[in-house]
Amino acid sequence: MDEGFFQRAYDIVRQIPQGRVATYGQIARMMGEPRKARFVGFAMHSSPGMAGGVPCHRVVFKDGSLAPGFAFGGPNEQRRMLDAEGIEFLPNGKVDMRRFQWEA
Repeated sequence: MDEGFFQRAYDIVRQIPQGRVATYGQIARMMGEPRKARFVGFAMHSSPGMAGGVPCHRVVFKDGSLAPGFAFGGPNEQRRMLDAEGIEFLPNGKVDMRRFQWEA
């Protein structure tokens, strides 16, 4: 995937407000690339993260599932980061998307 795609994804993810989440597909649609949700995932995995101003922990799967544990340095790290922002989870461990999905 080209560097331009990743940068465009990062630019959108930087706009997700604290206390909200977006989906990989939502980011892809906002980029005008509706069939490239998986590539958005690749971009998030390669991102500089919060240190680089990209809050990629706010990007989740459409059902509210979190990234595999390795993505953030540990199995509970993404959840810890979202908890710290006030994001609430359903009993099944997924983000409550009806309440916390970003309406961009």
